[in-house]
Amino acid sequence: MKNVFKEIYYQFLIIIVVAAFMFSSCQSAPAASTPVPLAAIESQPIPDGPVLLYERISLRSVAKVGGGSVKIAVHPLTGSIYILNPGAGLSQINIDQSNKLEKVANPAEIIKNANLSGMAFAPDGSLYIVANQTIKSIYTQAIIRKGVANADGKFEWTTFAQTEPYQLSNTYYDHLYNGIIVSSDGQWVYVNAGSRTEHGEVENNAGNFPDTREVALTAKILRLPTSASELLLPNDEAALKEQGYIFADGTRNAFDMEFAPNGDLFAVDNGPDADYPDELNWIREGLHYGFPWRFGTEDNPQRLIDYDPANDLHLQTGFYATDNDLYHNDPGFPQPPSAFTDPIVNLGPDAAKYRGGDGKEYDAFEEGKTLSTFTPHRSPLGLVFATDSKIPMQWQSDGDVLSAFVLSWGAAGGTLSDKGQDLLHMRLTKVGDHYESVTTQIAREFQNPIDAVFIQNRLYVLDFGGDATLWELTFE
Repeated sequence: MKNVFKEIYYQFLIIIVVAAFMFSSCQSAPAASTPVPLAAIESQPIPDGPVLLYERISLRSVAKVGGGSVKIAVHPLTGSIYILNPGAGLSQINIDQSNKLEKVANPAEIIKNANLSGMAFAPDGSLYIVANQTIKSIYTQAIIRKGVANADGKFEWTTFAQTEPYQLSNTYYDHLYNGIIVSSDGQWVYVNAGSRTEHGEVENNAGNFPDTREVALTAKILRLPTSASELLLPNDEAALKEQGYIFADGTRNAFDMEFAPNGDLFAVDNGPDADYPDELNWIREGLHYGFPWRFGTEDNPQRLIDYDPANDLHLQTGFYATDNDLYHNDPGFPQPPSAFTDPIVNLGPDAAKYRGGDGKEYDAFEEGKTLSTFTPHRSPLGLVFATDSKIPMQWQSDGDVLSAFVLSWGAAGGTLSDKGQDLLHMRLTKVGDHYESVTTQIAREFQNPIDAVFIQNRLYVLDFGGDATLWELTFE
C-alpha cells in the first residue's frame, strides 16, 4: 500500500499533467513526440517473478544462468550478452535466437588460481576481466586480463595490468577489485579498488599488519591507459599519483560504474554496516568522495574524539561490524583531507528512508527533505543509462537531464522497512556542480539482482539469487 504522502504526491502530479494538457489543447495540438504519462499499475506477469509497477512494461524470463553470476555485458559489435561467473567462467547468450547459455571460456583459461569479479568491453570488442588472487592468506593481488578475439572468434588472453600484492584484512570487508569500465573513445580503463576496511578501522590480519587501515591500492578508482600492457600498479600512494593512475579517491566499493550519454561518469557505492546511506556519485578526476571519513554527508562517528558507541543509535544489531564491536572510540583515526564531494541528492519519492539520531526510521521525502543518496543497506548495483532511440520518451535522457536505472541487491539485515531487491528509475538533473534525482521504484521482488544492460528498449536484469534468472523488461 502506498502511504498517504505518496498518494498526495502522485495525485498532485496527475492534476498538473491534466491541467497542462487542457491548457495545451486550447492553444494547439500536442507534438507527436510528447510523452504520455504512465499509470502506476501493479502486476506480476510471471508467478513468483518480479512485480512491475507501471503500465507499458512487459516481462519475460530469458534463461536460467546458474547461481553466482556477477556481471553481464553486451558485446559492442555482435550484440550478444556475456555473463561472468567466478565458478563457471565466461558465457554468452544470443538474444532472440537460441536464448541458450554457451560457454566461451573456463575460469582457468582466463586466469589460473584467481577469482573473477568484473568485466567490461571496449568499443573495439576487446574484453577486460578483473580477477583477485590471494597470496599466503595475508596478501591479495588484482589482475586485469585482456581478451582479444582471434580469427575463429575465440578470445586470446594477456595481462593488461596487475597490482603489487597488498595487505589483505582477511575479513568480510576485503572488497577487492571488481567494477570496471572502458571510456567511449577506447582510451582509458577505469577500475574500482575496493576498501579493505568496513569504516576505516584498523584491520591487522591477526597481527600481520599492525595499525593498518586503508592502503595505497584500496578505496579509490584508478584510470589506466588501454595502450598499456603488463602494467604494474605499485602499493605506493605517491608513485600512483606521479604516474597519473589515481582518478578519484574516497570510494568504499564502487562495484558498478557507467558513463552517461553526456559523458559524465557515475558510480554506485555501498555504505557501512551502521545505518548510513548508500550512494550514487558523479565521479570526477581529483575529487575525494569521503570514505572513510564520511558516509553520505554525515561524519563517520568513529573519527570523533568523544565517540561512544553505546550512544550511537545508527548501530543496529544483525550486522557483523556492530555485533562484533568494530565501532569504538578511536583517537588514532587519521586526519581527513581538506575537502569532500557530496553524493547525488535523492529527492524521492522512493529509496529515501533513513535512521535518525534518535534511532527511529524516517522518510526524507515525506518530510520534504533530501537524502544523499539511498536508504541504508539497499546495496545499489547494476547502474545503466537509457540511450537508444527506441526507448519511449518517458525513459529517455535529454541533454543534462539523464535517465538512469539502478538495481538494489537488498538489505542483508537491519530494521529499516525499505529492503530493496528492486529496480529504480532515476531522473537526474544537473544543478550547478551537482546532480539531483527524482527516484521512483518501477519493479520489485527480484532475487538479489546484481547487474543490468540495455539493448534498444529492453533491459536485461541478472538475478544472483533464487533461480539465477536473466529477466527481460521491455519498455513499450
